[in-house]
Amino acid sequence: MEIFHQRTQIDFIGNRYRYFTLSGTLLLLAALSLALRGINYGIEFTGGSVVQITYTQSETLESVRDRIAKLGYADAGLQQFTGTDTFSIRLKTEGEGSAQAMDVFLEKLQEAAPDNKIRVDAKDYVGPMVGKHLFRQAMFAVIFSLLGIVVYVAFRFQNFIWGIAGILALTHDVIILLGLYSFLRCEFNLTLVAALLTLAGYSINDTIVILDRMREKMRIFRRESLGSVINTSINETLSRTVITVLTLLIAVGTLWGIGGPVIHDFAMGMTLGCILGTFSSIAIAAPLIYQFEVGHGDRATEGSTTAAVLPSQPTVQPEQPAKLSRAERRRRKG
Repeated sequence: MEIFHQRTQIDFIGNRYRYFTLSGTLLLLAALSLALRGINYGIEFTGGSVVQITYTQSETLESVRDRIAKLGYADAGLQQFTGTDTFSIRLKTEGEGSAQAMDVFLEKLQEAAPDNKIRVDAKDYVGPMVGKHLFRQAMFAVIFSLLGIVVYVAFRFQNFIWGIAGILALTHDVIILLGLYSFLRCEFNLTLVAALLTLAGYSINDTIVILDRMREKMRIFRRESLGSVINTSINETLSRTVITVLTLLIAVGTLWGIGGPVIHDFAMGMTLGCILGTFSSIAIAAPLIYQFEVGHGDRATEGSTTAAVLPSQPTVQPEQPAKLSRAERRRRKG
Protein backbone atom coordinates (compact mmCIF):
# COMPACT_ATOMS: atom_id res chain seq x y z
CA MET A 1 0.00 0.00 0.00
CA GLU A 2 1.36 3.40 -1.02
CA ILE A 3 0.24 6.73 0.42
CA PHE A 4 2.19 8.70 -2.20
CA HIS A 5 1.21 8.15 -5.86
CA GLN A 6 4.73 9.07 -6.95
CA ARG A 7 7.87 8.19 -5.08
CA THR A 8 9.23 11.13 -3.12
CA GLN A 9 12.68 12.51 -3.83
CA ILE A 10 13.46 14.33 -0.59
CA ASP A 11 17.13 15.00 0.08
CA PHE A 12 17.26 13.92 3.71
CA ILE A 13 21.05 13.76 3.81
CA GLY A 14 21.45 17.21 2.29
CA ASN A 15 19.12 18.65 4.95
CA ARG A 16 20.67 16.74 7.85
CA TYR A 17 22.13 19.81 9.55
CA ARG A 18 18.67 21.36 9.74
CA TYR A 19 17.38 18.20 11.40
CA PHE A 20 20.34 18.16 13.78
CA THR A 21 19.66 21.79 14.72
CA LEU A 22 15.99 21.10 15.46
CA SER A 23 16.91 18.00 17.43
CA GLY A 24 19.57 19.86 19.40
CA THR A 25 17.12 22.64 20.26
CA LEU A 26 14.54 20.15 21.58
CA LEU A 27 17.21 18.33 23.60
CA LEU A 28 18.42 21.62 25.08
CA LEU A 29 14.89 22.60 26.13
CA ALA A 30 14.34 19.16 27.64
CA ALA A 31 17.63 19.35 29.56
CA LEU A 32 16.77 22.82 30.90
CA SER A 33 13.38 21.61 32.11
CA LEU A 34 14.90 18.55 33.78
CA ALA A 35 17.58 20.70 35.45
CA LEU A 36 15.30 23.54 36.59
CA ARG A 37 11.97 21.84 37.23
CA GLY A 38 13.07 18.28 37.91
CA ILE A 39 10.83 15.22 37.71
CA ASN A 40 7.59 14.96 39.66
CA TYR A 41 8.03 11.41 40.96
CA GLY A 42 4.93 9.43 41.96
CA ILE A 43 4.48 7.57 45.22
CA GLU A 44 5.91 4.42 43.65
CA PHE A 45 9.31 6.14 43.78
CA THR A 46 8.99 8.59 46.71
CA GLY A 47 6.76 6.67 49.09
CA GLY A 48 3.20 7.54 50.07
CA SER A 49 -0.21 6.26 51.06
CA VAL A 50 -3.05 4.61 49.18
CA VAL A 51 -6.57 4.43 50.56
CA GLN A 52 -9.69 2.80 49.12
CA ILE A 53 -13.00 4.36 50.14
CA THR A 54 -16.65 3.81 49.30
CA TYR A 55 -19.41 6.44 49.47
CA THR A 56 -22.82 5.38 50.74
CA GLN A 57 -24.48 7.58 48.12
CA SER A 58 -23.69 7.99 44.43
CA GLU A 59 -20.65 10.10 43.54
CA THR A 60 -18.94 10.97 40.28
CA LEU A 61 -15.23 10.99 39.63
CA GLU A 62 -15.28 14.68 38.71
CA SER A 63 -17.07 15.76 41.90
CA VAL A 64 -14.67 13.82 44.14
CA ARG A 65 -11.65 15.18 42.24
CA ASP A 66 -12.87 18.78 42.60
CA ARG A 67 -13.54 18.22 46.29
CA ILE A 68 -10.04 16.87 46.89
CA ALA A 69 -8.46 19.75 44.93
CA LYS A 70 -10.34 22.33 47.03
CA LEU A 71 -8.95 20.68 50.16
CA GLY A 72 -5.42 21.42 48.94
CA TYR A 73 -4.53 17.97 47.59
CA ALA A 74 -4.46 18.78 43.88
CA ASP A 75 -1.58 16.34 43.27
CA ALA A 76 -3.49 13.37 44.70
CA GLY A 77 -4.06 10.46 42.35
CA LEU A 78 -7.69 9.38 42.02
CA GLN A 79 -9.31 6.37 40.36
CA GLN A 80 -12.89 5.09 40.39
CA PHE A 81 -13.82 1.44 40.12
CA THR A 82 -16.19 1.10 37.17
CA GLY A 83 -19.86 0.81 38.09
CA THR A 84 -19.32 1.48 41.79
CA ASP A 85 -18.98 4.38 44.23
CA THR A 86 -15.58 3.08 45.34
CA PHE A 87 -12.49 5.21 44.80
CA SER A 88 -8.74 4.68 45.17
CA ILE A 89 -6.83 7.75 46.35
CA ARG A 90 -3.03 8.09 46.37
CA LEU A 91 -1.30 10.71 48.50
CA LYS A 92 2.35 11.64 48.74
CA THR A 93 3.17 11.32 52.42
CA GLU A 94 6.56 10.91 54.05
CA GLY A 95 8.00 9.33 57.16
CA GLU A 96 6.24 7.94 60.19
CA GLY A 97 3.57 10.62 60.03
CA SER A 98 1.99 9.08 56.93
CA ALA A 99 -0.76 7.33 58.89
CA GLN A 100 -1.69 10.53 60.73
CA ALA A 101 -1.60 12.55 57.51
CA MET A 102 -3.97 10.06 55.86
CA ASP A 103 -6.36 10.25 58.85
CA VAL A 104 -6.38 14.05 58.62
CA PHE A 105 -7.11 13.85 54.91
CA LEU A 106 -10.02 11.45 55.41
CA GLU A 107 -11.51 13.71 58.06
CA LYS A 108 -11.34 16.72 55.76
CA LEU A 109 -12.84 14.71 52.91
CA GLN A 110 -15.76 13.64 55.09
CA GLU A 111 -16.34 17.18 56.31
CA ALA A 112 -16.47 18.39 52.68
CA ALA A 113 -19.54 16.15 52.09
CA PRO A 114 -21.09 15.44 55.53
CA ASP A 115 -24.32 14.01 54.09
CA ASN A 116 -22.50 11.28 52.15
CA LYS A 117 -20.76 8.95 54.56
CA ILE A 118 -17.36 7.43 53.69
CA ARG A 119 -16.40 3.82 54.41
CA VAL A 120 -12.69 3.06 54.47
CA ASP A 121 -12.14 -0.29 52.75
CA ALA A 122 -8.35 -0.50 52.76
CA LYS A 123 -5.20 1.46 53.53
CA ASP A 124 -1.72 0.84 52.25
CA TYR A 125 1.63 2.57 52.57
CA VAL A 126 4.62 2.57 50.22
CA GLY A 127 7.75 3.34 52.20
CA PRO A 128 10.77 5.23 50.84
CA MET A 129 12.85 2.03 50.76
CA VAL A 130 10.26 0.34 48.56
CA GLY A 131 10.16 3.47 46.40
CA LYS A 132 13.94 3.42 45.95
CA HIS A 133 13.81 -0.27 45.06
CA LEU A 134 11.14 0.36 42.43
CA PHE A 135 13.16 3.26 41.05
CA ARG A 136 16.26 1.08 40.71
CA GLN A 137 14.23 -1.64 39.04
CA ALA A 138 12.77 0.87 36.56
CA MET A 139 16.24 2.23 35.72
CA PHE A 140 17.59 -1.30 35.24
CA ALA A 141 14.71 -2.04 32.88
CA VAL A 142 15.53 1.03 30.78
CA ILE A 143 19.30 0.44 30.74
CA PHE A 144 19.11 -3.27 29.91
CA SER A 145 16.54 -2.56 27.20
CA LEU A 146 18.90 -0.06 25.56
CA LEU A 147 21.87 -2.44 25.80
CA GLY A 148 19.81 -5.25 24.33
CA ILE A 149 18.80 -3.06 21.40
CA VAL A 150 22.43 -2.09 20.72
CA VAL A 151 23.51 -5.74 20.69
CA TYR A 152 20.60 -6.77 18.46
CA VAL A 153 21.10 -4.02 15.88
CA ALA A 154 24.89 -4.49 15.83
CA PHE A 155 24.48 -8.26 15.36
CA ARG A 156 21.78 -7.97 12.71
CA PHE A 157 23.62 -5.42 10.58
CA GLN A 158 27.12 -6.59 11.53
CA ASN A 159 28.10 -3.01 12.25
CA PHE A 160 28.42 -1.63 15.78
CA ILE A 161 28.12 1.95 14.51
CA TRP A 162 24.64 1.24 13.18
CA GLY A 163 23.64 -0.01 16.62
CA ILE A 164 25.01 3.13 18.27
CA ALA A 165 23.13 5.33 15.79
CA GLY A 166 19.88 3.52 16.57
CA ILE A 167 20.43 3.94 20.32
CA LEU A 168 21.23 7.65 19.95
CA ALA A 169 18.01 8.13 17.99
CA LEU A 170 15.78 6.43 20.56
CA THR A 171 17.65 8.06 23.48
CA HIS A 172 16.92 11.38 21.78
CA ASP A 173 13.19 10.50 21.83
CA VAL A 174 13.19 9.37 25.47
CA ILE A 175 15.02 12.47 26.74
CA ILE A 176 12.71 14.88 24.90
CA LEU A 177 9.59 13.09 26.16
CA LEU A 178 11.00 13.00 29.69
CA GLY A 179 11.66 16.75 29.43
CA LEU A 180 8.05 17.28 28.35
CA TYR A 181 6.80 15.34 31.38
CA SER A 182 9.07 17.49 33.55
CA PHE A 183 7.83 20.76 32.04
CA LEU A 184 4.16 19.78 32.43
CA ARG A 185 4.77 18.45 35.97
CA CYS A 186 3.20 15.10 35.13
CA GLU A 187 3.42 12.55 37.92
CA PHE A 188 6.19 10.19 36.87
CA ASN A 189 5.15 6.68 37.86
CA LEU A 190 5.53 3.13 36.59
CA THR A 191 2.90 3.79 33.92
CA LEU A 192 5.06 6.50 32.37
CA VAL A 193 8.10 4.22 32.58
CA ALA A 194 6.07 1.77 30.48
CA ALA A 195 5.32 4.61 28.05
CA LEU A 196 9.04 5.38 27.67
CA LEU A 197 9.91 1.72 27.08
CA THR A 198 7.09 1.38 24.55
CA LEU A 199 8.36 4.49 22.75
CA ALA A 200 11.88 3.06 22.67
CA GLY A 201 10.58 -0.16 21.11
CA TYR A 202 8.57 1.68 18.46
CA SER A 203 11.41 4.05 17.62
CA ILE A 204 14.01 1.32 17.11
CA ASN A 205 11.55 -0.78 15.10
CA ASP A 206 10.98 2.08 12.67
CA THR A 207 14.72 2.69 12.49
CA ILE A 208 15.47 -0.97 11.72
CA VAL A 209 13.10 -0.89 8.73
CA ILE A 210 15.11 1.97 7.20
CA LEU A 211 18.48 0.43 8.08
CA ASP A 212 17.43 -2.86 6.56
CA ARG A 213 16.55 -1.13 3.29
CA MET A 214 19.89 0.70 3.41
CA ARG A 215 21.75 -2.60 3.77
CA GLU A 216 19.83 -4.06 0.83
CA LYS A 217 20.56 -1.06 -1.42
CA MET A 218 24.24 -0.96 -0.46
CA ARG A 219 24.63 -4.53 -1.73
CA ILE A 220 23.02 -3.65 -5.08
CA PHE A 221 24.45 -0.19 -5.73
CA ARG A 222 28.03 -0.71 -4.64
CA ARG A 223 29.41 2.16 -6.72
CA GLU A 224 26.82 4.73 -5.70
CA SER A 225 27.54 7.30 -3.02
CA LEU A 226 26.30 6.51 0.47
CA GLY A 227 24.23 9.71 0.50
CA SER A 228 22.28 8.58 -2.56
CA VAL A 229 21.73 5.10 -1.13
CA ILE A 230 20.41 6.50 2.17
CA ASN A 231 18.12 9.00 0.42
CA THR A 232 16.73 6.22 -1.76
CA SER A 233 16.17 3.93 1.21
CA ILE A 234 14.30 6.55 3.25
CA ASN A 235 12.17 7.70 0.31
CA GLU A 236 11.22 4.13 -0.61
CA THR A 237 10.09 3.35 2.95
CA LEU A 238 8.43 6.73 3.53
CA SER A 239 4.92 5.53 2.62
CA ARG A 240 5.19 2.62 5.04
CA THR A 241 6.49 4.95 7.77
CA VAL A 242 3.68 7.49 7.32
CA ILE A 243 0.96 4.82 7.22
CA THR A 244 2.31 3.20 10.39
CA VAL A 245 2.50 6.41 12.37
CA LEU A 246 -0.95 7.58 11.25
CA THR A 247 -2.47 4.27 12.33
CA LEU A 248 -0.85 4.56 15.75
CA LEU A 249 -1.85 8.21 16.11
CA ILE A 250 -5.50 7.34 15.52
CA ALA A 251 -5.39 4.84 18.39
CA VAL A 252 -3.30 6.69 20.97
CA GLY A 253 -4.73 10.08 19.98
CA THR A 254 -8.22 8.79 20.76
CA LEU A 255 -7.02 7.61 24.18
CA TRP A 256 -5.43 11.00 24.78
CA GLY A 257 -8.60 12.85 23.82
CA ILE A 258 -11.31 10.81 25.52
CA GLY A 259 -9.47 8.29 27.69
CA GLY A 260 -9.85 10.32 30.86
CA PRO A 261 -7.31 11.69 33.36
CA VAL A 262 -6.11 8.28 34.57
CA ILE A 263 -4.54 7.36 31.21
CA HIS A 264 -4.05 10.93 29.95
CA ASP A 265 -0.31 11.24 30.58
CA PHE A 266 0.43 7.79 29.15
CA ALA A 267 -1.60 8.46 26.00
CA MET A 268 -0.05 11.92 25.58
CA GLY A 269 3.43 10.43 25.79
CA MET A 270 2.58 7.73 23.26
CA THR A 271 1.00 10.23 20.85
CA LEU A 272 3.91 12.67 20.88
CA GLY A 273 6.37 9.78 21.12
CA CYS A 274 5.12 8.30 17.83
CA ILE A 275 5.89 11.59 16.10
CA LEU A 276 9.30 11.81 17.77
CA GLY A 277 10.12 8.21 16.91
CA THR A 278 9.26 8.73 13.26
CA PHE A 279 11.33 11.92 13.10
CA SER A 280 14.39 10.35 14.72
CA SER A 281 14.25 7.27 12.48
CA ILE A 282 14.22 9.40 9.34
CA ALA A 283 16.21 12.46 10.31
CA ILE A 284 18.59 11.30 13.05
CA ALA A 285 19.63 7.64 12.81
CA ALA A 286 20.47 7.37 9.09
CA PRO A 287 22.10 10.84 8.86
CA LEU A 288 24.25 9.97 11.89
CA ILE A 289 25.48 6.86 10.10
CA TYR A 290 26.26 8.97 7.02
CA GLN A 291 28.07 11.58 9.12
CA PHE A 292 30.25 8.92 10.72
CA GLU A 293 31.07 7.27 7.39
CA VAL A 294 31.94 10.64 5.83
CA GLY A 295 34.25 11.39 8.72
CA HIS A 296 36.06 8.08 8.13
CA GLY A 297 36.12 8.44 4.34
CA ASP A 298 34.11 5.28 3.69
CA ARG A 299 32.32 5.33 0.32
CA ALA A 300 30.91 8.83 0.80
CA THR A 301 32.12 12.33 0.15
CA GLU A 302 30.62 15.66 1.11
CA GLY A 303 29.87 16.35 -2.54
CA SER A 304 27.54 13.36 -2.72
CA THR A 305 24.99 14.60 -0.20
CA THR A 306 22.73 16.08 -2.86
CA ALA A 307 22.98 13.18 -5.27
CA ALA A 308 19.80 12.27 -7.09
CA VAL A 309 17.59 9.49 -5.78
CA LEU A 310 18.52 6.16 -7.30
CA PRO A 311 16.16 4.18 -9.52
CA SER A 312 14.34 1.24 -7.99
CA GLN A 313 16.13 -1.27 -10.23
CA PRO A 314 19.74 -1.38 -11.46
CA THR A 315 20.42 0.02 -14.90
CA VAL A 316 20.30 -2.68 -17.62
CA GLN A 317 23.49 -2.81 -19.67
CA PRO A 318 23.07 -2.85 -23.52
CA GLU A 319 23.29 -6.26 -25.09
CA GLN A 320 26.65 -7.02 -26.79
CA PRO A 321 26.56 -8.07 -30.49
CA ALA A 322 27.02 -11.78 -31.23
CA LYS A 323 30.48 -12.94 -32.31
CA LEU A 324 30.71 -13.61 -36.11
CA SER A 325 32.02 -16.88 -37.48
CA ARG A 326 35.14 -16.99 -39.72
CA ALA A 327 33.06 -17.85 -42.83
CA GLU A 328 30.71 -14.95 -42.18
CA ARG A 329 33.64 -12.53 -41.82
CA ARG A 330 35.15 -13.72 -45.21
CA ARG A 331 31.73 -13.38 -46.87
CA ARG A 332 31.33 -9.80 -45.62
CA LYS A 333 34.84 -8.86 -46.72
CA GLY A 334 34.25 -10.33 -50.22
